[in-house]
Amino acid sequence: MDDRSLAAFIAEYIAGRRQTKLDAFEKEAAKRSAEDSATLAEERRELERRYEPKAWLTDAAKRAGQISLVTHAAKFTHGDSKSSSIYSEAVAAEGYLSSAALQGLEPDAVGNAAALDVAKLLQTRIEGDSLLDCLKRGDHRPFAAFTDDGTQLNEWISGFSRALTAAEPASHKLAKQNYFPVNGDYHLLSPLFATSFVHALHQKMIALRFGDEVKAIWKARREKTWHPQPLVRFPDAAETHFGGTKPQNISYLNSVRGGRTWLLSAQPPQWKRAEKPPVNMHSLFAFGGQFDRRARGTVTLLVSLLSRTGKYTNHRIRGAREEYIEALIDLLFLVATEIQREAWQGWTLNCPELKTHQQLWLDPWRTKTDEAFRLEREKDDWQASVAEDFALWLNARLRKALPEVGAGEKREWETRQHLRDNLRELEKIIQEELK
Repeated sequence: MDDRSLAAFIAEYIAGRRQTKLDAFEKEAAKRSAEDSATLAEERRELERRYEPKAWLTDAAKRAGQISLVTHAAKFTHGDSKSSSIYSEAVAAEGYLSSAALQGLEPDAVGNAAALDVAKLLQTRIEGDSLLDCLKRGDHRPFAAFTDDGTQLNEWISGFSRALTAAEPASHKLAKQNYFPVNGDYHLLSPLFATSFVHALHQKMIALRFGDEVKAIWKARREKTWHPQPLVRFPDAAETHFGGTKPQNISYLNSVRGGRTWLLSAQPPQWKRAEKPPVNMHSLFAFGGQFDRRARGTVTLLVSLLSRTGKYTNHRIRGAREEYIEALIDLLFLVATEIQREAWQGWTLNCPELKTHQQLWLDPWRTKTDEAFRLEREKDDWQASVAEDFALWLNARLRKALPEVGAGEKREWETRQHLRDNLRELEKIIQEELK
């Protein structure tokens, strides 16, 4: 690109910072109106002199050594860590999404927060180029526009280049440290926060969540109209913050992000089993079957209640027993409705050993194609047999701990009003759907 664009940027950047300082000075001067105007004028001239391009660049070049341009920063682990950060432009196609898989990562700046204005100067991109890129390729023309003195230009280049100079690697007590055994000795590994990689992700998510095109996509979605681009969402995303109220104390890019870093969900997928109709079922109440397994917890509580007391006449015990038995009945009909699906119409044809009355109960949609089956089902006498099966199953489950359970309890279970009501109400619903 034309080096004059970057030179113009330098002039505008310094002018903007000068104006900010002058505005602050004017406010402060208004409070000191009683002072000698000559003193205030001299202070203003001194401020303006400091922000003349040549003077400001000289000062900025001296301060550049207080920051380091990095891609992996240590202070995200702990704000007071003195561990080394690193700058890496390594690119590798290893099949993993990492900083090495991305090209053109934007460097971050760490160090003295008061010198981050120098980092911003070097990193800001103008028409795809930056002063940092110029330093890397040895192009000094943008800086040369502000001086004819070769010595001064070399001082500037030397000073700004110190931001790219890596110090001797060192760890710190506040850094993460892993001791990795190697041939009887060890390597000290210090994991660092991939700040440049995180910033690339941040920019991508900002564009996909808050960009103008995304707003148009959301509008189309709300209005239920077509849009040529897909809507990208990040379910279960979280965010963490670094630096508290002073994110610039961690790094320059952390300050740009407002201290925010997004975390994408790494939960494994929750696979759903393919739902298929029962095969070779001989009874819904078979031990180890779907209903039996799901009822095990409630049966255990019921057995514990009756074994502990043995007093069926006690009011509180009877009340608790009623709740457990009604819960079992509700579960029975929940399992039944999961099987009585229109999509599984005629599934009982593959279960010839299933009791006839349970076939009539659990496969109501078969009546659409099987006339004999429909006529048999309309007799409704199969409902009493279903109630009896439930009673026999419950007795068998209770008898393991309560041998005295017998015909009296069976009669009570199969004639329970809650069981009869559920059978009748569910059948009414099915008949409406079959019309």
